[in-house]
Amino acid sequence: MKLMIAHFRKSVLETLASGFLSIFFLFPCGSLQADEWKRLVDLRGRWKFEIGDNMECARPGFNDNGWQSIFVPSNWEDEGFPGYDGYAWYRIRFQLPPGTEKNPLYLHLGRIDDADETYLNGHLIGFSGIFPPGMETAYSKFREYRIPPEYLKIEGENVLAVRVYDMQLAGGIVEGRVGIYTLQSSLAMDIPLDGAWKFSTGDEPEWKDPAFDDRAWKNLVVPLRWEVQGYRHYDGYAWYRKRFTVPATYRGQKLALLLGKIDDLDETYLNGRRIGKTGTFTSIGGPPVRGDEWQQLRVYDIPPDLLLFEGENVIAVRVYDGLVDGGIYEGPVGIMAAERVKEWLGGQKRGKNGRKTFWELLDAWLNK
Repeated sequence: MKLMIAHFRKSVLETLASGFLSIFFLFPCGSLQADEWKRLVDLRGRWKFEIGDNMECARPGFNDNGWQSIFVPSNWEDEGFPGYDGYAWYRIRFQLPPGTEKNPLYLHLGRIDDADETYLNGHLIGFSGIFPPGMETAYSKFREYRIPPEYLKIEGENVLAVRVYDMQLAGGIVEGRVGIYTLQSSLAMDIPLDGAWKFSTGDEPEWKDPAFDDRAWKNLVVPLRWEVQGYRHYDGYAWYRKRFTVPATYRGQKLALLLGKIDDLDETYLNGRRIGKTGTFTSIGGPPVRGDEWQQLRVYDIPPDLLLFEGENVIAVRVYDGLVDGGIYEGPVGIMAAERVKEWLGGQKRGKNGRKTFWELLDAWLNK
């Protein structure tokens, strides 16, 4: 029953978030206003298009010279494919403006009817809905996918490929402010920790130890949900590990670790000692998931005696995902001076005029 309630809460929040996100794209209102997004690359215009389904189309080197050209965003029915339901692929090439790669980047694809998988230079960066045979539409969701810097070509041409399935009626990338954006209010870390982390499914106590040999583990991008990195249907325990150094100039400063948002629960260790957790882990069966832990920003104070300034430090994060998406999926991820974190959090917790934001009110109502 608890799992059903958690699933309901999470589904309600995701549905409402999708609906209100669509409003944010149309009107400059809400806790995240439209003017906070800065468009760096305008992708509205002519895209390469082909009906049918061939996974080779995701490869950046795939030859699409014989494909037709259609306008995005628009229904493909209005672009010469009336009555077509089924699979189709979109492709477009772009270059980043110089210097913009230093910003956190997001791909906005607007609304896609019905389901999509989106690839950047051959790497899956996001998907919405479920393809047949277990078809689930996501036609009302505005697509916003984080772009890992590791997948980008800073100099030269990048290739976006979008696989789409339309079940009925209108199909394709149908509406929205299509492009590559950055958040103008993004937070710069003193010690950035985003990028490649070591990752393994399963759950072993020794994985928290800094001396553990994790060289055989897979590399995963953080922040980015593990479903788009080879673990689409995985629910359960997994661990992340990251090695880093801290300059001696930070000695004596109060520091905090930010791990963004994690789906669903976590226990976080620094050099073998637990410094924070979200949710309650149990020894029997799967831990209970309330349903809102995936929304909580992880900020953990770093004990002043724990960091090594003359050697290597290790962060180990134990994660439990109960349903739907999983992993460290949203930033910021890094280490900052605690005072800066406090100031930033103060701005996040309250909207203008000191009033509670819509999301705070919604969360309080769902957790009554």
